[in-house]
Amino acid sequence: MKIHVAHSPDSDDAFMFYALAEGLIDTEGLEYVHELKDIESLNRRALKGELEVSAVSIHAYAYLTDRYALLSSGASMGDKYGPRLVSKSPATRADVKGKRIAIPGMMTSAYLALRLYEADFEPVVTPFDKVEDIVLDGAADFGLIIHEGQLTYADRGLSLVADLGEWWFSETGLPLPLGGNVVRKDLGEAVVKKISKHLKASIAYALSHRKGALDHAMRFARGLERGKADEFVGMYVNEWTLDYGEPGRRAVQLLLDRGAAAGVIPHTVKVEFVAP
Repeated sequence: MKIHVAHSPDSDDAFMFYALAEGLIDTEGLEYVHELKDIESLNRRALKGELEVSAVSIHAYAYLTDRYALLSSGASMGDKYGPRLVSKSPATRADVKGKRIAIPGMMTSAYLALRLYEADFEPVVTPFDKVEDIVLDGAADFGLIIHEGQLTYADRGLSLVADLGEWWFSETGLPLPLGGNVVRKDLGEAVVKKISKHLKASIAYALSHRKGALDHAMRFARGLERGKADEFVGMYVNEWTLDYGEPGRRAVQLLLDRGAAAGVIPHTVKVEFVAP
């Protein structure tokens, strides 16, 4: 049975899926076919139910609950760190109100967190790898940085206004849930359980075979030198990724609850996790 697995072409996702992509674990008759797309494209594809398994933004999951459940493994959690709001020159939170902000997509968790941080701004939807350019060119007043840019924005002379993961922790005492892996519920309980088992095994394999997994991930590091890539992978593939745990599950529900209360998400969401 073929299972199409979609994830971002990023070093952290590549690290996570290393063992599955390279056939290093027993998949018990399931054949995994990997597809790589940016996260906003994956969010849109998941809305159509095209893929059996996909990485998605936690924000996007709010619109997928009819077809998909969250797998217990595969989370990208910002533990006192996360998407970074940056500007061309030093600025404060008070300066953000009403301004144009380059964002990496309306369904990203970064956008949801930013709306909770500051409700009044004009979003300028921009490919995630062009956000810094838009800010430097003056086409937006601020930029919301995700992926490897979180570690490199200062190299281009940009100033940090807020780390949304740090802000969220100060508000809630919880990590900021950014991405997760969803599985289509119509596959049936037996297949879903197998997929859950295989994904967790792939993450565990990568964490215990870090050099090989990082070698694989470097193909997707977008110019990061190995030390920085290792740091970035460590930020988003760790114990939280093996299993959300009770705090992680609570954080997911709270983020979506607050999104609904703020009117960013037009309905309440009951989060459904596949049992590990």
